[in-house]
Amino acid sequence: MMSGEAMNPQSLLQNLLSKLTPEYFAGQVIPGAFNVLVILILMLLALRAARMVSTRLFAVFQKRKGDTEFMKRADTLRSVVRYILNLTIVTVALVMILGELRIDIAPVLATAGIVGLAVGFGAQTLVQDVIAGFFILLDDQIRVGDVVEIAGKSGLVEKVDLRMTTLRDMSGNVHYVRHGKIDFVTNMTKDFSNFVFDIPVAYHEDVDRVASVIQKVHEDLRGDPSFSHDIIAPMEMLGLDRFTESAIILRARTTTRPIQQWRVAREFNRRLKMAFDEKNIEMPFREITVHMAHDRKGGFPRFAAEADGNSDTK
Repeated sequence: MMSGEAMNPQSLLQNLLSKLTPEYFAGQVIPGAFNVLVILILMLLALRAARMVSTRLFAVFQKRKGDTEFMKRADTLRSVVRYILNLTIVTVALVMILGELRIDIAPVLATAGIVGLAVGFGAQTLVQDVIAGFFILLDDQIRVGDVVEIAGKSGLVEKVDLRMTTLRDMSGNVHYVRHGKIDFVTNMTKDFSNFVFDIPVAYHEDVDRVASVIQKVHEDLRGDPSFSHDIIAPMEMLGLDRFTESAIILRARTTTRPIQQWRVAREFNRRLKMAFDEKNIEMPFREITVHMAHDRKGGFPRFAAEADGNSDTK
């Protein structure tokens, strides 16, 4: 009978209501509610402070307002830092509130630890990508519009986020490269670009004369309004670089605005070919000597057989 009375819902309700006395509210409920309210107020203040800290931390990037892609990176990093701070603050406040409500948080923390460990093992590649992406953005290694080579792929950067970089190559193929796979970054359009010219000429040509023609072509190109804005420095004539089987190689280098080096190089090559033709400067091609096989009598068996076959048909 005693156990039946204990299991009676009506008796349980009466037992609960009997505890709701003024002394209970004054001794436990009101102090606990006050502490929870204080914790919530402190949490809101901490969230606001975190927003101010993340904003001040990246305030230096605001000075480069003309650089849209740089601002995008600053906004991405600021949002990541703010998210981490907010998550930490809310988690700590939630644990404190559960303690004030007299809820045993040990099982909750144990469960959260097990779940976090399982998620960590399952998403370790994702975490690796995000951490690597954070430092790539922080170091400003890659920007949208750059031409880069990463993880064995090269192309124009179309998108950069925390997890991956999207490239499009010359053939139009799109490559999605996870940041965790990036060991080396080769940025071909960082701040400025260079193009190196290896120009072959015949051995009998005057090297100084050829070099002066090359420099004159580049000066004319630099004076062209269509290309003057893209070429930011005079050509560096590096001189005679090496000897090959059929030509000597003169090396030169030009400096251009980012991603404009290929456009300038194509026009320079076109004009240089025209100037060499006008000045009768020879750009040799590789010569190949072909020896025909013959028999012991000095004749060519294949042609002899064809001749005999033609005579038979007649």
